[in-house]
Amino acid sequence: MDEGKSEKGFVIRDRRHFDETGEVRGESEPSPKEVKPAKAAAEPSPSEQAGDTILQDIPEEDLEGYLPEVNFMNLILSLSTTAMFHFGDYPDPSSGKATKNLAAAKHTIDNIGMLKTKTEGNLDDNEKALIDAVLFELRMRYVKENV
Repeated sequence: MDEGKSEKGFVIRDRRHFDETGEVRGESEPSPKEVKPAKAAAEPSPSEQAGDTILQDIPEEDLEGYLPEVNFMNLILSLSTTAMFHFGDYPDPSSGKATKNLAAAKHTIDNIGMLKTKTEGNLDDNEKALIDAVLFELRMRYVKENV
């Protein structure tokens, strides 16, 4: 690093009334700590190790081809995928292990059921058929998992 260049940082002021030990701080404010910008980490994060793409790093114009259209059918499909994740069909990206969480699966199924009730009479034939089929399959799966 060049000694002539200075890096801009920021200042952190600790305004807590107690110190690390729980004692009341004195009236004088402690000296601020200057924080220099962090250098790139030597080890990549777990998501970088796995080669995952973080959506925040993708320019917005490139996301149009990556993300599905926002509509009712895709919402139902997304929720059904979430329920299947909770049934243990897909591994957790961070741990690589598939785990079951039947309470979370039931909660997601109940959310889809609530959406069906709240949208009654406002769905076209394809949307109604999809939500009915998804609810039937997920409810049967839930019953099977609890036997």
